[in-house]
Amino acid sequence: MLKTRKVRVLLTSALAAAAFFFWLEKGIFPGAPQKPSPRESFQVMERVIGYIKADYLEEPDPKKVMDGAFQGLINSLDVLSGYLDKPAAATYAAAAKAPLKDIGAILFKQANAFPLVVGVLETSPAAKAGLRVGDTLSAVDDRSTIIWSLTEAEVRLKDPVGGKVKLRVIRDNATKELDIERATIYDKSFTMSAQKGTAGIVRIHHFFPPLAAEFRKTVLPGLTSAVGPLILDLRDCHEGDAAEAAAFLNIFLKSDRIGYFEKKGGAKDDLGCPAAPALETLPLAVWVNQATMGPAEIAAAALRDQKRAKVVGIATPGLTGRREIFPLDQGDALVLTTAVFFLPSGDKLWGKGVTPDIKIDLRKMETKDYLDKTPGLAPGR
Repeated sequence: MLKTRKVRVLLTSALAAAAFFFWLEKGIFPGAPQKPSPRESFQVMERVIGYIKADYLEEPDPKKVMDGAFQGLINSLDVLSGYLDKPAAATYAAAAKAPLKDIGAILFKQANAFPLVVGVLETSPAAKAGLRVGDTLSAVDDRSTIIWSLTEAEVRLKDPVGGKVKLRVIRDNATKELDIERATIYDKSFTMSAQKGTAGIVRIHHFFPPLAAEFRKTVLPGLTSAVGPLILDLRDCHEGDAAEAAAFLNIFLKSDRIGYFEKKGGAKDDLGCPAAPALETLPLAVWVNQATMGPAEIAAAALRDQKRAKVVGIATPGLTGRREIFPLDQGDALVLTTAVFFLPSGDKLWGKGVTPDIKIDLRKMETKDYLDKTPGLAPGR
């Protein structure tokens, strides 16, 4: 038993050392003025492990240290990659297929920072509980969020069944706690509404199937004689998959290559809209904001790049990476960014986002403000 415990502690130390060495090699360890040599890295690493073994108050819990080392190592890669324990991995796998019960908060997070609320969906449990854009989440269910990846922070707010989640929120240098019941946010992937002077406003909630099929069935017949512009509202649209985004775009444009995902080593996976579009000449406008993420950013960028639409709003964050989940032995998993999106010109969308053609004042971001900036509206709308 003692031998097994020593082996576990040794393995944990080795993992922590590997993570520490990785951080040093990246030159991001706090206080490191420049990238050290491998020899210097190992010397510092050995000193740290020595201090822990000799002077730390208690013998470290191997599992706790292991989880922390995994999180620190993986979460330092990029904003989307992360380590998930067994329950979080199961939730992530389910959420990749369809929306789960959620609170309706959209987050953005960088390494060594608390998750920032960048969007709160209208009428959602989060909105009803008083959560606001600009709040930061310091804890979820009494667990600190500082070491989490964005992926883990998002997953912890979701659940296939539902139930309450407890948030500790920092706002204006004050802390408050909110208990929020998870719920189904939207019962379908889009909402169509009439708007004078337009062909209508399509609010896309997410890019999960059957978005394109449902749009073709229920909305497309009424648009064949519309004069436009049709407004595609992608504000707060942050989930889905790129293939469904391409299928939706194929309603409005035809292109064998609207862009591509580039993988390690330069291999490219093309994304295209090869079929004849049903609404090829209908004028379009696209609305975006700081919570327009992932497939929605690809959709907005492709419509602008193909000269099918003007984009109105504020810059998007550029979270256009392809994530893949890699299961581990105990049910936990790694989520890694394995490819990032480029436009056909070679312009990288990852980390850059979509810069609108027509910008919105950050102090004026209501629907009326977007309408006032949207080109092509009929007079007297």
